[in-house]
Amino acid sequence: MPIKFPFSRRAAPSDAWTKCPSCDAQVFNRQLERSLRVCPSCGHHFRMSVGERIDLLLDANSFEERDAGLEAIDRLGFHDDRPYAHRLEGSRVKTGLRDAVVWGIGAIDGQRVAIGIFDFRFMGGSMGAVVGEKLARCFETALAERIPAIVVSASGGARMQEGTLSLMQLAKTTAPLVRLDESGVPFIAVLTDPTTGGVLASFASLGDVVLAEPKALIGFAGARVASDTVGEELPEGFQTAEFLLDHGFVDVVVPRAELRGALSRLLRLLPVPSVADDDRDDLDRAWSPIGALSGLAERVGGAVSESIGIDVDREPSANGNGPTEAVPAATDHEQDRP
Repeated sequence: MPIKFPFSRRAAPSDAWTKCPSCDAQVFNRQLERSLRVCPSCGHHFRMSVGERIDLLLDANSFEERDAGLEAIDRLGFHDDRPYAHRLEGSRVKTGLRDAVVWGIGAIDGQRVAIGIFDFRFMGGSMGAVVGEKLARCFETALAERIPAIVVSASGGARMQEGTLSLMQLAKTTAPLVRLDESGVPFIAVLTDPTTGGVLASFASLGDVVLAEPKALIGFAGARVASDTVGEELPEGFQTAEFLLDHGFVDVVVPRAELRGALSRLLRLLPVPSVADDDRDDLDRAWSPIGALSGLAERVGGAVSESIGIDVDREPSANGNGPTEAVPAATDHEQDRP
């Protein structure tokens, strides 16, 4: 017969500890909060909520949220194992957010910024129409008020429940960055774990400075898909922040405790030019990769529009070389040539 003791060992609440996915250490949650959600044993950076990011990066009580009332709707009537509308409602109840991004105006050491912050808990931080609209408004406000723009990314990519509408957000979020670039308003991209898919393929890779947290997963597609696409074995850890730093995609890998200080220094090093300086002749502008890519896209777009018989208004190219020239469509004789 088993011996029964007159007392039982008190079990700790299940939510008092968190297991580190890197070193399997059990970390007391209060200790994890004090260490900015960084494992004290191995330095693994846990994901953070929007509120925690605001407290980490911005001056106290300086954040003013914009467009808080925007909500996604199920335009396509999408249904997998449960309706998209139910997924949205579940994520809103779970996180207390209306969508995966919060943006507003805040200050870092007294320097005003327009900042957008992803929360991975809301449907994996996926980018749908509302997320794209909020980020576009963030960039446009930064241009209008001539203050730097910052986006802290944590996303699995485009939101598949919105189909092509989500893919349109790639263009929607990158277009304002061209105008920021032309006006000399800095944009700083902060890549956290994970930053993947359409988010990385659009605005997240176009920062004037690209920062990343240690060991963050950064890549367009999964490791297996990427390896199968190129048809060869890719090096281990090729989608980590450190690997991308060595190969020039990331400018600096910054531990979380140093991130606020790094942003503050960058804001001092990247001042916004005055309006008078911004009105100088386009020919005197310094070359920039975003402007060059924009000009190439406009030239290619003009050629395609002519070939399919669609009239497109001609506008000056982004590199200041005057109106873009469209490539004339091929004649009937030219089409018959082999």
